[in-house]
Parts: sequence; structure tokens; C-alpha cells
Amino acid sequence: MESIGGASSTVQAGAVVAVLTFAYLAVASVRLARADLRRHVLPNAIVVPAFLVGAVGLSASAVLAGAPARLAVAGAGAVGMFVLYLVLAGPGGMGFGDVKLAGVLGLFLGYLGWTPLVVGAVAAFVLGGGYAMLLLGARRATGDSGIPFGPWMLAGAWLAIVAAPVLRVPILDSG
Repeated sequence: MESIGGASSTVQAGAVVAVLTFAYLAVASVRLARADLRRHVLPNAIVVPAFLVGAVGLSASAVLAGAPARLAVAGAGAVGMFVLYLVLAGPGGMGFGDVKLAGVLGLFLGYLGWTPLVVGAVAAFVLGGGYAMLLLGARRATGDSGIPFGPWMLAGAWLAIVAAPVLRVPILDSG
């Protein structure tokens, strides 16, 4: 009977570590959005620690919770999002700050599963694209205007994080 109680305590500790790690991301998200909106930059001083805290915290959480498979999806999410944004980055488009942030968000979203990862990635483009269309329609921007994308990446990610408990796409969640 002791081992069941001990296992339960370990799983609970894993959940607490995950909550604290996501809380760190929440604080970093506010700071990153503010920096990108004001200066069109996503500072390494915020992005890099967010990745490190995420990697260590989510790894510890997965091990404590007895769910090491989460690490595989989190790793795939981090690498996949980083590579996707790296391909999309270029002169006059997304900057390398967006690329690095994509890796961070891929890590966190992947930890939650394939569906939140895909929803968060797609939501960023839907939200950012919608905002750009509104600006263009209102003639407050042109096709050459620089629009910070980091806040939309963060908004899409947090939409997926908050909705993760109810998000289910059978083709993504079947594994």
C-alpha cells in the first residue's frame, strides 16, 4: 500500500513542477510580448532562459509523473517548430527571435500533446494574419509594414495551453 501512496505523491509532485514551469512561461510571455511590441525584438535574455527552464522543468515533471513519452513529443515539438520557423524566416519577414521563440513554444505545447502543438502553431498564423488583414483593411499598414509576430505566437500558444484539456483531434491523439 505504501508504494501506491508514494507513486501518487510523485505524480502530484510532477504536476506541481509542470504548473510552476508553465507559470514561468506565463511571466516570460508577458515580457516577450511587451518587448516585441515596443522594439520589434524578442530578447535572448528572456527566450534562452525560458527554453532552459522549460527543458529542465518539463523533463522533471514528466519523469516524476511517470510520463516520459511526453518528452519525445516535447522534443519533436521544439525541433519541428524551430525548423518550420527557420524555413519561414528571412529578410523582411520573421526574424531569428521568432525562430527561437518557436522552439520554446514547441517544447511547451509538445509537452501537452500533438493536438495542442498543432493548434498553437496554426492559431499563431490565424491570429497574426487576421490582425495584419485588419491593419491593411483600415489602411494602417501596407504590405511592407513590419508587424511583430511574437505576440501572436504567444497568443496562439496560450490559446492552445488553456484549451488543452478539451482539445482532441483523433488523428493526432491516436498514438
